Amino acid sequence: MLGEDEDWLWDVATEMDQEDGLIWVYGPGDENIMAFTDFGIETLTGIVQIYKADPQLLQRSIDPK
Repeated sequence: MLGEDEDWLWDVATEMDQEDGLIWVYGPGDENIMAFTDFGIETLTGIVQIYKADPQLLQRSIDPK
């Protein structure tokens, strides 16, 4: 939907909280999936633009040194 690599989006989206519109849908056993409210999609799109403008930001948040 956003035209980005799924693994990269996963890394970006893990920076989000419930207040940002990220929700987790839990299934049977250990199954779960990340989902977004309408506001969450807007937030994710904005975060994607920020990280595309400065890719070093995401690297620092994943691997802080």
